[in-house]
Amino acid sequence: MTPSRRWKPGIALIAFAGALWALIGLFTPALLDLGLSAPEIAFWRALLAGMGFAAHAALRGQLRVASTRDAAGLVVFGVVAVGLFYLALSMAVALGGVSLAWILLYTGPAWVAVAAVVVLREHVDGFRRLLLLVTMAGVVLVSLGGGEGVRISLPSVAWGLAAGLSYASWYIGGKRFLPRYAPVTISAWTLLTGAVFLLPFAGLRNHSPRAWLLVLGLAAVSTYLPVLLYYTGLRTVDASRAAIVATIEPVVALVIGAVVGGERLGLLALVGGALVLAATSLASAHPLRLRTWAHGLLRVTICNGRQPRKQVEHVQHLADDD
Repeated sequence: MTPSRRWKPGIALIAFAGALWALIGLFTPALLDLGLSAPEIAFWRALLAGMGFAAHAALRGQLRVASTRDAAGLVVFGVVAVGLFYLALSMAVALGGVSLAWILLYTGPAWVAVAAVVVLREHVDGFRRLLLLVTMAGVVLVSLGGGEGVRISLPSVAWGLAAGLSYASWYIGGKRFLPRYAPVTISAWTLLTGAVFLLPFAGLRNHSPRAWLLVLGLAAVSTYLPVLLYYTGLRTVDASRAAIVATIEPVVALVIGAVVGGERLGLLALVGGALVLAATSLASAHPLRLRTWAHGLLRVTICNGRQPRKQVEHVQHLADDD
């Protein structure tokens, strides 16, 4: 099969995954209306999807990790990337609406740039400084713009930015764990750890059969399935294109907010949202950053020697692309 023929199905899988993630913006308001709290929604999403990934990983013999240090790292990763992220996103939707939550969620790459300087001590070039300023300007415009059905407040903006910050941890955690472990292994550990973290805040109660069906849909359709689709697509699509295609997620979320929630962003908020999404796409497409990351990941993968050959070949493709 030629690369061009393999590329199109991969793009379709990644786009479909992004659309399924956006359906969180459909499930969450419906569950809030049925009486579930935001922490409770986050808990059940993490627990049920985590159980699915744990069963999947166990069947493939990929549930165990190599060392206590890796286990501890995955636990911390799960608290931040699942526990805090799922809670922050649910709270942002509850307080500000779907549109605001997803625009602020996509400040993630800007937080990665900040973390690169503060945590990793990396040099940030002029291009990424510009993208960071564009993102910050977008957030300011969204916060000032508001709109019909969009509830701008300090808590709603703060939870949205917290969602973007915790979402950014997937970039950093993925860089550490993906060279050594399969996505199902990482997902099982992080989701179940996140569920344990969220349990004290969940305030578990009994709910209607409809509510439980929606909870199952959130866990299966908008958590378990898109992860599988995304990483399947990533086998034949390089990371930069995948990240750009995945930005269909906030677009679909904005449509859901408008059609289902009656949300209408104001002009300033629309301009701000466009700036945030443009900065995200440009950051993902930056060739120097991609090539540097890919070559580093290739070295780690080959030296470690635990990943399947296909994944090594895929990272080699990333390193040589562009």
